[in-house]
Formats: sequence, C-alpha cells, structure tokens
Amino acid sequence: MAEKEIKHAGSDRVKRSYFDKSRREEYTILIPDMLPIHFKLIMAIYKKYGYNMELLQNCSRNVIDEGLKNTHNDACYPALLVIGQFMDALKSGKYDLEHTALLMSQTGGGCRASNYIHLIRKALSTQFPEVPVLSLNFSGLEKDASIDITLAIAMKLIYAVLYGDMLMLLYNQCKPYEIEKNSTDELLARWQHRLGKLFATPSRYMHTKSIYNAMLKDFAALPRSKEKKPKVGIVGEIYVKYSPLANNHLNDFLLSEGCEPNVPGLLDFVLYCASDAINDEKLYDKKTSRTLMYGIGYDVLYKFQKQQIKVINEQGIFQPPHDFEHLRKCADKYISQGVKMGEGWLITAEMAALAETGTKNIICTQPFGCLPNHIVAKGMSRTIKQAYPDANIVAIDYDPGATKVNQENRIKLMLANAVMD
Repeated sequence: MAEKEIKHAGSDRVKRSYFDKSRREEYTILIPDMLPIHFKLIMAIYKKYGYNMELLQNCSRNVIDEGLKNTHNDACYPALLVIGQFMDALKSGKYDLEHTALLMSQTGGGCRASNYIHLIRKALSTQFPEVPVLSLNFSGLEKDASIDITLAIAMKLIYAVLYGDMLMLLYNQCKPYEIEKNSTDELLARWQHRLGKLFATPSRYMHTKSIYNAMLKDFAALPRSKEKKPKVGIVGEIYVKYSPLANNHLNDFLLSEGCEPNVPGLLDFVLYCASDAINDEKLYDKKTSRTLMYGIGYDVLYKFQKQQIKVINEQGIFQPPHDFEHLRKCADKYISQGVKMGEGWLITAEMAALAETGTKNIICTQPFGCLPNHIVAKGMSRTIKQAYPDANIVAIDYDPGATKVNQENRIKLMLANAVMD
C-alpha cells in the first residue's frame, strides 16, 4: 500500500494510504450505516465489479466514544458517528487491516459532510495509517481516491435509488399492519436479493414499470390489518433522518409505538442537489460547464419519479411519494430555493408537503453542530404550523450527550397528541 504525507494547515503531517484498484478483490470495504435498504442494493452492484463491501452495523456506546476521541469538538454529530463507527470497527479485531478500506460518499456541497474524508484520514493517520479511504461522488472530488463510477455503474446507482425508495415506501406502509410477524421483513429481504441478481444482468434492471408492478403486487398480497394508525413523517439532516445509528432506530421505535413512519425518499435529495445547480444560474447568474449536465440529469430523474408515482397511483393501494416539482412549490411559499446549505429548503418543503397530504405528525431530526438545518427545520416549524394549525411538529436533538430515553419521551409526548389522517 503506497503512502504519502500530506500537510494540512495548522496540523501535523498526515499519512495517507492509497487504494490499489487492481487488487480490489483482496479488500473488504467498510461503509457507514445510513440507508440499509439502498446501501445493500449498491453493495450488490459493486460486487459484480470486484468490490467486496460490508455495511457496518456496530451501534454500541463505544461508537460515540470513539468519535469523541478521534474528532475535534466542532465537528457535527454525523461526522462524529461515521468516524466513531469506522474506528470501532477497525479496533474490533474482525478485519485484516492490510486488506481493509473505508468508503465515504461526498456531495460536494457547502456542508462539512464533503470534508468528512479528511477528518477520517486524520483519525486513521496515527492508529491505522495502512487503511485507505475511498470517495463515492459525482462532483469530481478526490480524483485519486474515488471508487469507480463508469456510465454503466452510474446508471445502476440511479436505479438502486429508485428501487430503494420504492422498497422503503412499501415496507413502511405494510410493516405497521402486518398480521404474520416479520412477513414484511422477509419480503423486503427477498426483493433485495432479487434486485441484486437483476443488477448482475445487462439490462433487466431497467424494466422499471414491470418491476414496480411486481413489487406492488407482492407487498399488497401481505396479510394486513385494517386498523387505523397515526402517520408520522421523519424529516431532517440526511444522515440522521435515515441512519438507525444516528436516530437511535427511530423507525423501529415508531413502529413499536403503533405508528406508520413516513420517510421521504432519497431521490428527493438527489433531485434537490441537481436543482441547486439550476437555481444558481437563475438566482446568481452562475453558469458553469456542469449546469447543463445537471439540468439534463434533473429532467431524466424527474421523469423517473413521475413514472413511479403513476404506477403506484394506478395500483391504488399505496400512497406514492411527493412529486418533486410540488415540493419546490411548497418551498416557495415559505423560503427561497437559494437557501441550500445542508438540506436547505428541502426540509421546509417536506414538512409542508407532509402536513398538506395528511401526515400532520412530523419529527425533525436535528444533529448537533449543524446550524443550517436548525434554521430551515426547527426555525421554520412555526411558519408551517401557522399555515397548518393542526400540524404536530417536534424537533428532536441528536448529539453525544442526548439520551435515548429523553428522545423517546419527547416523541411519546408528541404521539399523545397525534393527529389521525
């Protein structure tokens, strides 16, 4: 493993190891636990190209302690958890460190999430200098340490987002009502396996309409009760919103409390990132070589979303995701689309859209150290409540000092006043 010393301003020299792609089959690549459904599909895609990935699920208090020890106190809670989960795994003795690598995604935005990789490398430099860190991004970052993203892989990753969103949506709308215990989990696992096999074929995974219909048919066939349960929307910073580690298994907790979780899909965030480049041209007269590319990408992805919504509506049993153009209109009522740090205007739009469509119980997941998201989420909740007086919105802070008991008690208090659709 080649090593290179990199000088960071105001810091000691950091040793950095580089990943030899020609030997990738010898490595286990660890990825942080954020989107279990989606990430398992992504892992299946990369397996065909010789990458052996493992989704980390270590979630003990030691993860937080490792994060605190290896991250400066100005870092946000998601950064602390990602670094802590990596360090805890590497210290577990489960892995051959000479053949282990770490993978981190980057959006390229103003959020510190795009700088996690440098924080991870600094944490590794004194303890595990032989472990390289890879980047998964579409922004041209980390050119000498990016995992392969060919056109074929990029296409499959898009479909992984689409199918992951569909499975997450169907799971959350079936799990609260299942009659046969764990039947929804078993069906989810079967579909993840099936999609993994489809991604290994040249083009079968592209038959979205037939695959959507097969998914809808299978989930609709699950025996479910007709009991009416309160719907609870989950919005907030992307990592804390989705990651069971970060939000203390919020989805499972809501299920245990007799609720139906409603979690906006990952495609909304992808479209949000693409729309930011388009908005930059309109709002700030900022046109780059990427503007046209993002515009084309946005149009393609939006058509995919429209198709998914149409197929779900045609079946008529499940509630489809929000139309992204409608989300943008919701945002325009309360906030400028020029507000794009963190999840920006998207959080405000998601709260408004959920309240508008009957999911009036909403949890804003707030990570410590993420000021932009406190402004666009917690800061905008009063405005949303003024527009929807019966909206039941609570902001839950997630940080190293917050206890699971206190978080759950606040959620229980909110559920005591839950609004039924």
